[in-house]
Amino acid sequence: MKTMISLTDKACNHIFDYIKQRGKGIGIRIGVKTTGCSGFAYVVEPVDEIGEYDQVFNNKGIDVYVDTKSLIYISGSVIDYKRKGLNQGLEFNNPNIKGECGCGESFNI
Repeated sequence: MKTMISLTDKACNHIFDYIKQRGKGIGIRIGVKTTGCSGFAYVVEPVDEIGEYDQVFNNKGIDVYVDTKSLIYISGSVIDYKRKGLNQGLEFNNPNIKGECGCGESFNI
């Protein structure tokens, strides 16, 4: 089974609108960085050119780029776009997470 990163329809629409408003870009890059009280945090940024170690996953016309080091931590994730009161943003459903910090900003594997 191929490793996947999936986007919901809401996430695809949000990312498409973001790239359109930005005026350039070929997709988004999703990764992880070491930080926070639990160990890792997600990083999301626009992509203007493919990186040397990027894996590409196409979701309903949106290209998602993930470097091979981050892929082991987020493989199988489903990314959604949520609005909760005044807060809005991408929400990760990552099957690899063993625990999260109390504020929800970082996680561990």
